[in-house]
Amino acid sequence: MDYYLDPKNSSSRLIEEYNRYQSLVVAFDFDDTVYDFHKKGRRYEAVITLLRKLKAANCYLICWTGQENLEFVKSYLEECNIPFDAINENPPFHSCSSRKVYANAYLDDRAGLEQVYNELNELLNTL
Repeated sequence: MDYYLDPKNSSSRLIEEYNRYQSLVVAFDFDDTVYDFHKKGRRYEAVITLLRKLKAANCYLICWTGQENLEFVKSYLEECNIPFDAINENPPFHSCSSRKVYANAYLDDRAGLEQVYNELNELLNTL
């Protein structure tokens, strides 16, 4: 099996990186991860609570989105008390010219949200 297909290995990697830097960069998707894009009445309280705990643990949080109206995104995050340090931007301490934002972990409804959510909670439980 590929090494990082084993959740124990990817979880261990996050814990090692946090212990090394006393922080992580966590990118989270906006639509259908913290915002009900399709207006189906869905709530995202578990993910939002996780983001608040990560911020309290000194993590740098990046919201990344395909939304064109970034002022709406910023307003929504602020109104809902969802912590973020940047929107669609790399952290200032990481030099990267890629369009993909740098992060140690990505929370995304279309990309293994449950596994990453669980791994980040496991990390928080070790602190």
